[in-house]
Order: sequence, then C-alpha cells, then structure tokens
Amino acid sequence: MTPLAVVLALAAAAVAFWFGRKKAVPAPAPPADAGPARREAEAIRSAAEADAAATTRQAEMEAREQAHHALAAFDVEASAVEDELSGRTVESERRSLELDRRATEIASRGEALGAREQALKERDDAVRAVKADVDRTVSAARAELERVAGESAADVIARLKAEWIEEARAAAAERLRRVDASVNDPEHARTGKRIMGIAIGRYQGHYLTERLLTNLQIAPGSLARIGGEGGENLKVIEEVSHVAPLPAEDGSAIRLDGQDSFGREIARRAIARFGKNPPKAGEARKVVETIAAELDREVMDSGKKAFKELEIPRSHPDIVKLVGKLNYRASYTQNQWKHAIEAAWLCGMMASELGLDVKLARRAALMHDIGKALTHEIDGSHAVIGADLARRLGEDEVVANAIGAHHTDEPFGSAYAYLVAAADALSGARPGARRQQDDNYAERLEALERIGSSWRGVERVYAVHGGREVRIYVQEERVSDERAVEMSSEIARRISEELTFPGQIKVTVIREVKATAVAS
Repeated sequence: MTPLAVVLALAAAAVAFWFGRKKAVPAPAPPADAGPARREAEAIRSAAEADAAATTRQAEMEAREQAHHALAAFDVEASAVEDELSGRTVESERRSLELDRRATEIASRGEALGAREQALKERDDAVRAVKADVDRTVSAARAELERVAGESAADVIARLKAEWIEEARAAAAERLRRVDASVNDPEHARTGKRIMGIAIGRYQGHYLTERLLTNLQIAPGSLARIGGEGGENLKVIEEVSHVAPLPAEDGSAIRLDGQDSFGREIARRAIARFGKNPPKAGEARKVVETIAAELDREVMDSGKKAFKELEIPRSHPDIVKLVGKLNYRASYTQNQWKHAIEAAWLCGMMASELGLDVKLARRAALMHDIGKALTHEIDGSHAVIGADLARRLGEDEVVANAIGAHHTDEPFGSAYAYLVAAADALSGARPGARRQQDDNYAERLEALERIGSSWRGVERVYAVHGGREVRIYVQEERVSDERAVEMSSEIARRISEELTFPGQIKVTVIREVKATAVAS
C-alpha cells in the first residue's frame, strides 16, 4: 500500500469517528407532562444512543484496523524499498571496485607493453646493426674473392649458367637419341600391343548400333496434320530447332536438313508428337519449346550419368552438357556418347597397366570428342575446338592437350595424350563399332586421290586415316613454300564442293627439300 492510501484510510477513520460522536449528542429533555409519549420517546432515544454508540465503536475499530493494516503495508513496502536501495548500493560499490581493479590491470599492461616495445625496438636496432656488419663483411669478402679470382661475381654466375644449360642440352640430346634409337625396338611394340590387348579383354559393355535418321517416314495423309495450316507447324519447328523439315513431294517422308544433330532430335520428336496429337492453332511453338526444354534436361542427365558411371569429378556445366549432346551425334553410325564412355574405360585400363592416374585418363578420354557437339556452330577441327573450350572452362592442361592431340592437331604433351589417341582408335576401329558401305568408301578414297593429283607439281597422293586426311607430296623444284600453303586451301575447298562426307577431311601438302652429294 502506498503512503497516499495510508493517509486516505486515516482520514476516512477520523470522519467516521466524528460522525459517530455527533450522532451520540443527547437531545433536549422533553417536558415533564409528556406522559407515555415521553417514555416512548425516551426509550427510542436511549435505543438510538445505544445504536449510535455501537456504530461509533464499530467505526472506530474499523478505522483503527484499517490504519493498522495501512501502516503494516507501508512498513513492508518501505522495508522492500530499503532492501532494494541497499542491494543497489552494494552492487554499485562492487562495480566501482571492479572498475578500479580493471583500470589498475590496464595500466599495468600498458606499462608492460611499453617495456616490451622498447625491448623490441632495442633488439631491432641491434639486428640492423649486426646485419649491416654482416653486409659489410660479405661485401669485403666478395671483393677480396673477385680480386683473387680475377673475375666478378656476375661473370661467374653467367659462366655457370651457360655451363649448366649446355650440360642440360647435352643430357636432353642424349636422352632423345636413346629414345629415337629405341622407337623401333620390337619390345616396345609388343608391350604396347599387350597393354591394349589387356584393356580390350578387361572391357565388357553392351553396345547397340544406332542411326540418327534424317529422313522420317510418315503415315499416308498425315502431312497436313503435322504441318498445320499452310505448313505453319513446320515453320515453327525450323525456327526453334534451326533444322529445316522438308516434306517429300508425295508426302510420304520428311527430310531434316541441318548439321545440328541436337536440333534434328528436337524436330524429330516434334514431328512424331504432331503426328499423334496435332496442336491447336497458335500452340505449336509452345509444344516445340517444351520438347526442347525436355531434351535439354535429358542432355544434362546424360552428361552427369557419364561422369558418375566413370567415377570421376563432374566438370563445368557447359562441358557436362556437351558430353550429353554427344548422345545425339553419330560417326559412321557409332553413337558418340557411348564411344566417349567406351574410350574412357579403355584409356583408364591402359593407364592402370602403366601406373598412371586412372581417373585423369578417363576424364581426358571422356571429353576428347566434345568439339563434335559444336562443329555445326564453329569452323575447324573438333579436336582443336574441344581443346580450346576445355582450357577456357578451367580443365587441366593435360586434359586439354589430350583432347587437342588425339588427331595430331597439336603436339602430344603427355603420356595421357597418347593413351587417349589409342583408346579413341580402339573404340572406333573395333569390329562392329562403325558401319559404312564399302563401295562408297572406296569411291571416296579414289575421289580424294583424284582431286589431290589434279594440281600441277604433285608427285604422289595418299588418302589415310580412313579418308579423314589427304597427304599430298609435291615436287620441291616446281612448288614453293608459299604455293604449298595456297594449294592446301584450294584442294580443301574443292573437296568440300565436290564430295559429301561426314565430319572433316584434313588436307596436308608436304614439300621436302632433298640435298644429295656423292663422295668419290
């Protein structure tokens, strides 16, 4: 109870007491001849006085009791406030002591740090003095040595470097000579064949030859349903897939004209879906774009699956997507996604036989043909395209070099490059891997040699690597170096104009200078 409440209670008690006393004041005495009425009035007065006295006593008791309770509550509250003030005083004194202690501690630490800084400064000064003495001593000793030797230190260093470089060159030349001398060692050939045989024997994988068709047979009378009004659906397919669907004159087939194998798959799926369920007017684009998005997800899943199957860390998302796109790229009917995985397994097995990094070998072989997924967009060899892309996307130089060198477009930089080239040849040349018509193959080789031989100054022509490269040897006295460069471009352009072939054909013009002398 607050002090104000106590004061109000005391005031109420005083008012009640005064009111009771006022009611108890005796009334004036009635006349003597009042009679019975007087006695009745006296009785009533007496009763009233008694009631007033009782009421007064009751009010006094209640006022006293309220005052007592108010005083007791005031004492309790005052005691609590006093205890709180006492506790705060104690806490304040404790904090003041703690602050004094910390201030003392900080002051002592400051003095210690000052002393330490002074000691470190003195030590640094001593170290600098010693170092200066050492430098003077070393300079004096070097000058004395140069005076005695009659040669400066710079001259000695230059002479030693020249000697070491010469020794290194001699050692490298000797090592190269030994390597060149052992190249034709039959033992090396036997070892290489044994390692490749072991890899082929260890590998076992299901393989199904697939054809990525460009001519799609359609049901009779379904061309109008597929193409839509005025061929609008076919135009939408071409805009989205960048592949032109060209219907046959009799309406029995649709030819997909374009170099993008991924786009051909989008067009193929769209044509198949339109044949079963023609889209409503204005909905064809949405359907084709949905098919393209579905195929994009499938491509990423295929790329991730390849890395997971080979148990190697996943590469940049762009490379993963290119690996997945190989599933829609074929070379002589061989699926290139399966070819890449097969070559990776073979390369890893050969690397394990040689004690090399198996996962690095698998990684390089898996990516060796990623450039084929971009040859419809970028001119050049797929090996060079893939190597440049791998370097830009942060792949190890060993991997990038193996990609660029597997068709000898750049020099072999490591053992892994040789293994990737061998694995690529094993996977592509094994029985049943690739299929082509023998007549067309022979005709293409003859056509390549015929085109190469039609230039002036050509001595002999060879179509090698299964018709993927033409090597043209020219006469040194009739063809200059500059003309040899021009001939390679002209022959390549004529081959592109006259022949139809998958992939690319490399044209190499070779001009050899031969010097002959006779001793007698």
